[in-house]
Amino acid sequence: MKAFDLIGNTPLVLLEQFSTEAMKIYAKLEMYNLGGSIKDRLGKHLIEHAMSQGELSTGDTIVEATAGNTGIGLAIVANHYHINCVIYAPEHFSEEKMSIMRALGADVRRTPRSEGMIGAQQQAKAYAEKHQAYYVNQFNNDENPRAYVHTLAQEILDQCPDINYFVAGAGSGGTFSGTASVMHQHNVKNIIVEPEGSILAGGEAHAHDTEGIGVEKWPSFLDRSLIDDIKVISDQDAFHNVSQLALKEGLLAGSSSGAALQAAMDIAEDIDEGHIVVVFPDSSDRYMSKNILNYGGNNNE
Repeated sequence: MKAFDLIGNTPLVLLEQFSTEAMKIYAKLEMYNLGGSIKDRLGKHLIEHAMSQGELSTGDTIVEATAGNTGIGLAIVANHYHINCVIYAPEHFSEEKMSIMRALGADVRRTPRSEGMIGAQQQAKAYAEKHQAYYVNQFNNDENPRAYVHTLAQEILDQCPDINYFVAGAGSGGTFSGTASVMHQHNVKNIIVEPEGSILAGGEAHAHDTEGIGVEKWPSFLDRSLIDDIKVISDQDAFHNVSQLALKEGLLAGSSSGAALQAAMDIAEDIDEGHIVVVFPDSSDRYMSKNILNYGGNNNE
């Protein structure tokens, strides 16, 4: 096995302290990917697909707008294929992710927080046009959801064939869309998780502290017919669950995982029995500068 082979085939674990005999919550631990997040799958698929289509070659440059995890995945895969990587990231996202991208050789450029991810996308697109770089465009790239159809979705079905609910956050929407398209064929209920400040459930866009999920406009490839419910989770609940996962399960998960767990627990309150699989996209170690384990000064309460 090579390091590059450590993308995918992540473990699925029972959350013992959040489950009952009749109602079980399982977590897909995507922090076990090579770059520490689910977006390694995306980076691998998008780059390899572009190369297979003749749109990208060794020595070329890719550019993308990302809060960090997609950039880390892209940087790892770009290195593997000797491709240059430029990342535009809004200010205020965790410095750990920025440092990791730079360590992996990416050219990281910060954009104003006030312009959000849309502003970062605009700058990434402008860079691509000026420098003839390949703009990955994860938020509007139809290959985004396809990255998960034969990987994450099939792994979950193999690991938990009696799944009843699939729960995942939406950033670009690719993880949910690709996996939900498969789950839908198996009569699994598909639940989207978003933070307060995201617009999928009809709320107004505004800043939030939960990283990696939340959108300012509806992703082009997010199929409404695949969505059985949308759970909107507060930053407070998301970060509280991060601490609870550490204390009760020994799992160091990121804030988007805490939000996803809250959604799963909300579902569990309404059913008598069943199997819920929730995606934990990354770990808490890349958010220490954001005080993730002591959010609001309420550590371990």
